[in-house]
Amino acid sequence: MQTGLHRNTISKVYRQLETDGVVEAMAGSGIYVRDQQKPREIRTPPHIRNRGVTDLDREVRKCVDGLLNAGCTLQQTRELLTREIDWRLRCGARVLVSTPREDIGASMLIAEELEPNINVPVEVVPMEELESVLENASNGTVVTSRYFLQPIEELAKKHGVRAVAVDLNDFKAELGMLKELRQGSCVGLVSISPGILRAAEVILHSMRGNDLLLMTATPDIGSRLLALLRASSHVLCDRPSMPLVEQSLRQNRSQLMRMPQVHCAESYLSSDTIDLLRKEIGLVSH
Repeated sequence: MQTGLHRNTISKVYRQLETDGVVEAMAGSGIYVRDQQKPREIRTPPHIRNRGVTDLDREVRKCVDGLLNAGCTLQQTRELLTREIDWRLRCGARVLVSTPREDIGASMLIAEELEPNINVPVEVVPMEELESVLENASNGTVVTSRYFLQPIEELAKKHGVRAVAVDLNDFKAELGMLKELRQGSCVGLVSISPGILRAAEVILHSMRGNDLLLMTATPDIGSRLLALLRASSHVLCDRPSMPLVEQSLRQNRSQLMRMPQVHCAESYLSSDTIDLLRKEIGLVSH
């Protein structure tokens, strides 16, 4: 049959019809209209199937069956799933990171690690200003830590955007180092997040009791930071604080009896949470 269409165009149409389940190709025979009563095989991308984590075909069928059992028609099921996927993709076009203003440093730490890893704009918004920002936004994903997820979920639901919690690093290397310090050592913790400092105090006290002397500081208060550097034999800090710690050490070296050992925590977020977030907003994982 002469169609006047280019061979590549015809091939693309056949491939699309096969993907949609309208036709099926049989090796060595040809392409035939598919029996619509025959259950269709869902082809999962090889790079996903090979992970062997779960039976994805079964999970898809379970989802569809659940909607059908709830009273939906096949057409309604298709519309519901498509709507949900489209909404998630729209939400992935913009990422807002939000925590209370008193601990906006936590948002800055999250945003610093997200920006190089996701190809969408990342904006830090204090929780107190989040509702006014969402009133002017038609889509987006709000990222926060699990400590603040509940109030942010309520705001997100109200404005039709997503709320996603990220998991923090377990700081295994840092905790291991602190366990090995000799009794009576003075440890200084420096972070742009007051919340992290409070949590670290509780964790360290539960580990070592009163064995260690602990001092904390945010890097923007120079006098407190200098007092910490003078007293501490070991200093742990986050990446944004590191340049200010190093600057203060250089500028005040003559006032220090000894130079403390400085350790910078390279990661604030857990190793898996960025990949999970990329999936949540519709990006391909690294």
